[in-house]
Amino acid sequence: MASPITQNAPATQGSIPDITDKKSPTRDYKGFVAGVFSGVSKLAVGHPFDTIKVRLQTTNKGRFSGPLECVTQTIKNEGIKGLYKGATPPLVGWMFMDSIMLGSLTVYRRLMAEHVFHATSWTPGAGDASGLGFKAFLDGTRTSSSSPTCLPPLGHGIAGIFAGVTVSLIAAPVEHVKARLQIQYAADKSQRRYSGPIDCLRKIYTHHGVRGVYHGLCATMIFRGLFFFWWGSYDMISRLMRQKTNMSAPAINFWAGGLSAQVFWLTSYPSDLVKQRIMTDPLGGGLGDGERKFPRWKNAAVAVWRESGWRGYWRGFLPCFLRAFPANATALLVFEGVMRTLP
Repeated sequence: MASPITQNAPATQGSIPDITDKKSPTRDYKGFVAGVFSGVSKLAVGHPFDTIKVRLQTTNKGRFSGPLECVTQTIKNEGIKGLYKGATPPLVGWMFMDSIMLGSLTVYRRLMAEHVFHATSWTPGAGDASGLGFKAFLDGTRTSSSSPTCLPPLGHGIAGIFAGVTVSLIAAPVEHVKARLQIQYAADKSQRRYSGPIDCLRKIYTHHGVRGVYHGLCATMIFRGLFFFWWGSYDMISRLMRQKTNMSAPAINFWAGGLSAQVFWLTSYPSDLVKQRIMTDPLGGGLGDGERKFPRWKNAAVAVWRESGWRGYWRGFLPCFLRAFPANATALLVFEGVMRTLP
């Protein structure tokens, strides 16, 4: 059994305050509360980028020549509000999604630190340990005297996988509804299939039940399971900045949050594109939206390859990549700030 968890982050330049202590298991609520604030800030900054990304991902190549034309046509035909189309589901959903994702991430970090790596801290970026943590992970006989002081990047990455799968149970229906609203191009509401998120959810449930609402769940789990790269790199970048710069903790949270989000999208974007193709695929039946094309994840992935080759998996990447830094840097700045503020 590991020794009691203690506050032990070194007070060095660019010090990151350690948010772990002996009573941390009773303070797991902090991650869930801070995640709500993260979700709101992420939506405000990132949703316009997300709308452009989804439209580029799901339309024919000839409709838009690129992100700039997609933005200009959207504003010309639908106004600024068009960039925030489908924002209601994520406004509510992302509050819950980030709460569950970041709250469960905090819990999984603690569990990984206590029961797998036997580390005494799980604050990302704390400590001076080197390496990714593979040796500690494979050493099942490690004693508390030789345990690492801080959870290594591998531990943060594994915690990210579990958090990604956990939040998928909420993210899948939210993103499903959002995606179907975002690909409605008619400026006249009377010409749209869905008048809003509630109408969209009601119609899908009426004709396809719970299974229809959760259409794309497996694709969502595959995509969010790649949170491994986000949270593993967040720990590494945070530690590097603390050791090599004089930045304050909030500044480190901001820059590490933005850069690690870009690492995540560089490793996961193709899986997100396939997920979006599945979520915007006609469900058919009584819904009357067309004939279903992709009964399985593999079908959607192969279809993208046949249409455009490897480049097809990166369609719409630019607005997504541009969004990743400001949206997630702001979200993690807010999240970590609230975490430090809560009792």
